[in-house]
Amino acid sequence: MTSLATTRHATRRKPRRTHSLLVLGLLLALGLTPPAMAAQAARNAAPAAAKPQSDGYQLPPKPLQAIVDAPRPPQMFLSPRRDRVALVQTPSLPGIAVVAQPELKLAGLRIHPRVRAQSRFSFGSQLSLLDTGTGKNIEIEGLPSPLSLATLQWSPDQRWIAFNRIDTASAANELWLIELETRHARKLVSGLNTVGAGYQWMPDSRRLLVQLQPEGQGEAPPSDATPTGPAAQETQASATVRQIRTYQDLLRNENDARLFEYYLRSQLATVDLTGQVSKAGLPALYVEVEPSPDGRHLLATTLERPFSYQVPASRFAHRIDVLTPDGKFEHEVARLPLVEGLPTGNDAVPTGVRDIAWRSDVPATLVWAEAQDGGDPARAVEIRDAVLMQAAPFDKPPQTLARLSSRFERARWGRDDLALIDEFWWKTRQVRQWRIAPDHGDRAPELIFEGSSEDRYNDPGEPLMQRDDNGRERLLTSSDGASLYYSGEGASAEGDRPFLDRFDLADKKRTRLFHSQAPYYEKPFALLDADAKRLLTTRESPTQPSNLNLRDLSTADAAPRALTHFPHPTPQLKDIKKEQIRYKRADGVELTANLYLPAGFDAKRDGPLPMLMYAYPAEFKSASAASQVNDSPYRFNAVSYWGPLPYLAMGYAVLDNPSMPIVGEGDREPNDSYIQQLTASAQAAVDEVVRRGVADRNRIAISGHSYGAFMTANLLAHTRLFKAGIARSGAYNRTLTPFGFQAEERNYWQAQSTYEAMSPFNFADKIKDPLLLIHGEQDNNSGTFPIQSERMYAAIKGLGGHARLVMLPNESHAYRARESIMQMMAETNRWLELYVKNAKPDAPAAAKTAKQAAAK
Repeated sequence: MTSLATTRHATRRKPRRTHSLLVLGLLLALGLTPPAMAAQAARNAAPAAAKPQSDGYQLPPKPLQAIVDAPRPPQMFLSPRRDRVALVQTPSLPGIAVVAQPELKLAGLRIHPRVRAQSRFSFGSQLSLLDTGTGKNIEIEGLPSPLSLATLQWSPDQRWIAFNRIDTASAANELWLIELETRHARKLVSGLNTVGAGYQWMPDSRRLLVQLQPEGQGEAPPSDATPTGPAAQETQASATVRQIRTYQDLLRNENDARLFEYYLRSQLATVDLTGQVSKAGLPALYVEVEPSPDGRHLLATTLERPFSYQVPASRFAHRIDVLTPDGKFEHEVARLPLVEGLPTGNDAVPTGVRDIAWRSDVPATLVWAEAQDGGDPARAVEIRDAVLMQAAPFDKPPQTLARLSSRFERARWGRDDLALIDEFWWKTRQVRQWRIAPDHGDRAPELIFEGSSEDRYNDPGEPLMQRDDNGRERLLTSSDGASLYYSGEGASAEGDRPFLDRFDLADKKRTRLFHSQAPYYEKPFALLDADAKRLLTTRESPTQPSNLNLRDLSTADAAPRALTHFPHPTPQLKDIKKEQIRYKRADGVELTANLYLPAGFDAKRDGPLPMLMYAYPAEFKSASAASQVNDSPYRFNAVSYWGPLPYLAMGYAVLDNPSMPIVGEGDREPNDSYIQQLTASAQAAVDEVVRRGVADRNRIAISGHSYGAFMTANLLAHTRLFKAGIARSGAYNRTLTPFGFQAEERNYWQAQSTYEAMSPFNFADKIKDPLLLIHGEQDNNSGTFPIQSERMYAAIKGLGGHARLVMLPNESHAYRARESIMQMMAETNRWLELYVKNAKPDAPAAAKTAKQAAAK
């Protein structure tokens, strides 16, 4: 179930390319030569670029429009027995009229008030089933129109599929049921409340646990009610430093608090397959409700006052109780206070019960973690976390399952003598995996794996899970119970090569059962039997999109059989060239990037192209980990409107995801040398593409989103490597995120010089190349407030620099409306044309091109 505790139509006009062509036509009439034309066009266009646009949404050129409207591959939901796959097709992007619908921003949530659901604007439009044995498609009758599918769940016995239908036009929030035998769909119940947990199958597959809109609740409190007083906050003096991150969409006053309560409150109930509803207790502020594996108990988490103006709902005071299925109180697990701040450090956690869940392999046993160091990573203690267990009827004290020297990460259950517990410590990036025997307290834990979370080359992968008869995930073991199965990315110096291993529990040896082979990228999707004879994979190549395949592992070298045949979504770009390249930074750190070139391009014949680089920095604790190869040269060249690849269609070379590692080995903090390492990585990337002859130094742009936008502004502030920058939804002044950001653990007062040095806002006077800033007006991401881009633009403007600010109405951190995406691409394309494509080429490259032309 979804948990809070866990995340106008406008007049269009032709693209601005028309203006560029008119300018170039005028220059031709004046008799300017082509090189002078390009330089003069850029100079003349610069003032115009700073003018605000107020005549509606723009469209990019048609090749870019086609990428936005390209079909998407369906989502795949595997059945419990792994012989059926539900395929959900999502249509193209919604329009701005949909995205601009009323939306409440309360306690870190975005709520659609009309349907009582967390806001979303894209829903499944088609639903079908696939037989994994034959590859045959199975159609379903009786589906509603529009389908408007939000979520989907298989019943534990696989006889039914439940799905949530949300149709904002009719204010419908409904639960629908598909019977697999008849292949027919019907509505089960209306009036769901999916602001909180929503719905979930009970283990018997005959009922569903649902949250409904309470009856007789009346009208919602008016959001613009006359204030009854000021919104006041007070803090007391304390010797303890607490980190309070910068959150969005927080409660602002008591009116907000009442609205939040109104929309979150739900009536817990069970509904049977005939649609008969049985209420369970009274309405409450449920954020998570989970039935026990035997279906006799409910683990319920409800919010309580006091609320907060500083933190989202996930940090509000709450209680954790065990209830009967009819809603009667059984047992209080914990009452946890409001948490408005944590000790310094990314390893800090709240005290008390944490990460509580039912143990999946027994009828009704709760397992949770509790910090033994007060949640403070600065305390020197031997044991950081204890993992506790308590079985129904909860009349005996909890047992200690494990005592960990770092933070509890997760538990995976198999049987009475087999479970896996993972622990992790952010500061060192150390991970450990233990095997425990949960019902045999006399057996010592066995260490299965120990290493660094950054070390992709030695990552053992994740253990495979399967759903049991109660619908609970348990470790998939071989038929004799002696082995587990692990699947991972298989990172290597040749790129990612996904694998499947059998892990012997007795001698801890691994046997490789499958390994992706060139020229494909093939990844395990599901094992179809306990003895690993049949394997479902997703298989792709640079020119073939990912499709579901069936492999017979019992026959050596047997070719896979394709079960789906999804077409290439952008066949017009099928022949673009991709190469995974390696190069070194000045300090010896090895870097990786994906180099894309337009179809038919030849560097020797055609000379260098204008280039767009798109990147996102990452922090590391070791140079060796930072030097590891990332991604695969054999993955499908998926040209998404969100990334840089669409601009291949406009004649640019693209360097996608060039490594920008920020390394801090030992006790050194990565960010203390952020600028030096960032600029060194960018310099290495530029040098490499110039050396290869695919780009010239004077026609390269840098771009990124979120932390990549932060990177973009810093590179323009501290280098002249790039002719222009495009920064989307970034943060540029770190004093506005004073209690940490990204991977930075220290607060502003502990690392003031680092915060200031990393803030491109402080160096706005050094930005000499054009910077395009794009931001959603309603950004919901922590730290990237819209004011970050507004203030950065104002600084550059006031200092006489060159920038353009585009604020997208009704958009959050990720843009959702088709009009917004088209605007983003039109703005980006125009910026690249004006300041990169038409920039004066690098002199040596220009001379080389002229010499080649003369030779012809």
